Amino acid sequence: MVDWQIKKGWLDKVELRPSPHFDRRDKVGDIHLLVIHNISLPPGEFGGPYITDLFLGNLDANADPFFEDICQLRVSAHCLIRRDGQVIQYVSFDNRAWHAGVSCYLGQEKCNDFSIGIELEGTDNIPYTEQQYQQLARLTLALKNAYPNIKDNIAGHSEIAPGRKTDPGESFDWHYYKELLNSQDTE
Repeated sequence: MVDWQIKKGWLDKVELRPSPHFDRRDKVGDIHLLVIHNISLPPGEFGGPYITDLFLGNLDANADPFFEDICQLRVSAHCLIRRDGQVIQYVSFDNRAWHAGVSCYLGQEKCNDFSIGIELEGTDNIPYTEQQYQQLARLTLALKNAYPNIKDNIAGHSEIAPGRKTDPGESFDWHYYKELLNSQDTE
C-alpha cells in the first residue's frame, strides 16, 4: 500500500522544513540506496525542536552542553520519523542530503551521492515505536515506487560507515521491518 505521493522529490501530506544543508545530485536516476539512521538530541532524549534546529542550522549551543560541539555542523537527512510516527522532510529526495559522511556501500564510496537518508528519532539501545516501523515501511514503499533502483538496497548507517557509526543500532528490528515491507507491499 503506497499512499504517499512524491512530487519533485517532496512527499505530500507531511511537514516540510527545507534545510539549507544539501546540494544537487549529479543524476537523480543514480539513487539506489536507502540508509536508516537514528538521532536524539540531547542524546537519549526525545521530542523538542533540537533535531530540526540541527538540520536547519539553528541549534543553540547554549541550550545543552552537548550542543557546544555539534552546533556548527552542517548536516541533514531527507526525513525524520519521530517517536509518534510524525514524518518531517528536510531535503528533496532529488537532492543530496548530508547524512552519510565518509561511507561505502558495495564498494561504491560517497553514499550521499546515490542514497536517501531517513532518521528515526531514537538511540541504538532503546526500542523504536510501532508508529515508527509502520511509517518507515510506508515511506520505504513510496521511495521504492518513485526510485525503483533502490530495490532491496537498504542499509543501516553502521553498514556503510563501519567502525565510525553504530546506528540504527541493536534495538532496530530488521526482521520486523522487512515483514512490514512485505505485508504492506501486497496490500
